Amino acid sequence: MNRFFAYFLFILAAWTIVIKYLFPIAYAIDNDLPLGTYVYLDFWPVVHVALGWSLLHWRRYTFEFAIAVSIAEIIIIVSKFVFFLASPEWTIWRTNWFINKIFVLGCFVMLLTWLLLNANSLKARQSTSSTARGATG
Repeated sequence: MNRFFAYFLFILAAWTIVIKYLFPIAYAIDNDLPLGTYVYLDFWPVVHVALGWSLLHWRRYTFEFAIAVSIAEIIIIVSKFVFFLASPEWTIWRTNWFINKIFVLGCFVMLLTWLLLNANSLKARQSTSSTARGATG
């Protein structure tokens, strides 16, 4: 499952870059607008790639990192949904954002659930991977 979530995170990062950067920049170029007109700055793709890499190359901090990112993402997205859905603006930009966030929220709800349901075995793996790396340098 850690591979599934890692690849899911890589896809989400790529999709977020397309939705929040490449598509808006292409639209701006096509309409002779400043490049940043519709760009939504977002640092999360970097976090998603880092977490995906960590899931593929399990480290002693991976479990806690995944829990922290999952909880943060869920809280942030649910909060943004509350404000957005109180007065939705269904432009192409906000609709793309909304759809992206639905998938991100789904990923992190599933990831958090998997982490919590498998906490004992994942923590055991964590201490095993730390011990094995310590012995090899």
